Amino acid sequence: MEPGTQKAGSFAGYTRRKFIYNVSTAVGAGIVLSSPIMSLAAEPVKKEETYTVKQIMDLFIKDVPGGAMTETVDTLKSGSPDTTVTGIVTTMFATIAVIRNAIDLGANFIIAHEPTFYNHEDKTDWLQNDQVYRYKANLLKEHNIAVWRNHDYIHRMVPDGVTMGVLDQLGWQKYADKDLPNLVNMPSEPLKELIRHTKAKLNIEKVRYMGDPLQKCQRVLLYPGAVGRVTHIEGIEKYKPDVLMVGELSEWETAEYVRDALAKGDNLSLVVLGHIASEEPGSEFMLKWLKRNVPGVKTTHVPSGHSLTFM
Repeated sequence: MEPGTQKAGSFAGYTRRKFIYNVSTAVGAGIVLSSPIMSLAAEPVKKEETYTVKQIMDLFIKDVPGGAMTETVDTLKSGSPDTTVTGIVTTMFATIAVIRNAIDLGANFIIAHEPTFYNHEDKTDWLQNDQVYRYKANLLKEHNIAVWRNHDYIHRMVPDGVTMGVLDQLGWQKYADKDLPNLVNMPSEPLKELIRHTKAKLNIEKVRYMGDPLQKCQRVLLYPGAVGRVTHIEGIEKYKPDVLMVGELSEWETAEYVRDALAKGDNLSLVVLGHIASEEPGSEFMLKWLKRNVPGVKTTHVPSGHSLTFM
């Protein structure tokens, strides 16, 4: 586990001060990034020190092929686009724990990859009388925190920003196919060693898997998140991997296909990382993008942690 990265359920055991100290050790929280901007005439001009929420959103969307989408879940879930940003937190989920840490960090803009209010489109009409929803919504409102979901846009980057974040954290970028980074060709090693490496690099306590732990693995098809059975199964047929490594799946779909493939005699294994573990590195990718493109704004990656664990 990297310094400052907390295991699932560990937030409650740390004071806010200790948590912030640990996060800052890991990702450089509190570093102010700035660089002078020069005009074409070589005359120095004043660098832009402040940004609104909308300006930062627009900067990122400008980097995405095709630009702004008319239909997307990547909308503000709280706050105003005109808010002046005092600091940014990147994370997988804007959990209450993450919101509290954003408050302690002096950040009023959270960029999350997944929903804030428990459904894909963040619809809240059905939650108006729910006490958990009301507590969370009021906490965001009280501290004037804007939450932007960056899901569709980061996945539309070329190459996919989440996939590149995962490959970077695993140290596999040099093995990734240049045309399809999800396909990784690495030096051969047993499945159990591949799993050990993946768990260590992605801070996962345990994974679910299918296959022979001693199977020699060289060709890995990596699908972070929940891309679905069609992508999984068609990918197996097309690319013939030794290992299909996914974020999550429906047990009655992809898992049953792999079980039948093994019974047929195919040299195939399956590793299920968990949705959060498989996409959290995308928020690290977002952090690095912000450091390059939004000078002068304090940026911090706060892991949302695993929601589930094993007994």
